[in-house]
Amino acid sequence: MAIRTLIVDDEPLAVERLQMLCAREPRIALVGTASDGEAALRLIEGLEPDLVMLDIAMPLLDGIGVARATSRMGICPAVIFVTAFEGFAVEAFDLAAVDYLLKPVAHERLARAVDRVEQALGNRAAPSPATSMEAESEWAEEFWVPHRSELVRIGAVQIDRIEAERDYMRLHVGQNSYLLHQTISSLENRLDPQQFVRLHRSHIVRRDHIARLRHDGSGVWSACLVDDTEIRIGRTYLANARAMTGR
Repeated sequence: MAIRTLIVDDEPLAVERLQMLCAREPRIALVGTASDGEAALRLIEGLEPDLVMLDIAMPLLDGIGVARATSRMGICPAVIFVTAFEGFAVEAFDLAAVDYLLKPVAHERLARAVDRVEQALGNRAAPSPATSMEAESEWAEEFWVPHRSELVRIGAVQIDRIEAERDYMRLHVGQNSYLLHQTISSLENRLDPQQFVRLHRSHIVRRDHIARLRHDGSGVWSACLVDDTEIRIGRTYLANARAMTGR
């Protein structure tokens, strides 16, 4: 069945562009549009759409506020944020957004977002017994990071190491790296300590990415990684390294 979709944006041209994109996507059935947050809430309550494509920067009640209010109402459509701003991504995904699209949206990018909506709606409709009984993990399982003109999903288990660069964290994933605007302490608190260990004030490393620990004879320890990168272990975090080895 087609995904019943509501578009919310205070810019008429943005609404028109999304309508044109949706018309090219056979899985979407457009049920209405709204130009402000209050009107969006009334339509969400009355129409109960499957999907809301939601702008963030709107006067009075913004898109984040609409998503929060919708959740309090007990109506939980899938939400795709469509915005010109990268800086709300963390807050958006904390609200369980299915995707986060940066304007101008390409049809191919919208199609990938609709794939995720179909998967999310399918999971709601027919949860497996194992899924319904499984407790939700307290640790972050994925991160969405800006890259060129879109946001890229990176699974936590894909991250080899994390390096602090001023107000940003560089996530090293194989041969690629991505910048995430977050402090290293807040990121450390979101990562599973069974999978990641902090070795320096500027470095967090996935445990199975560490090949060996080396001592230089003068009290300084380093972690040698499987990709031959070497990271000096800070004295404050030396206990973390020793605990990892069982010593």
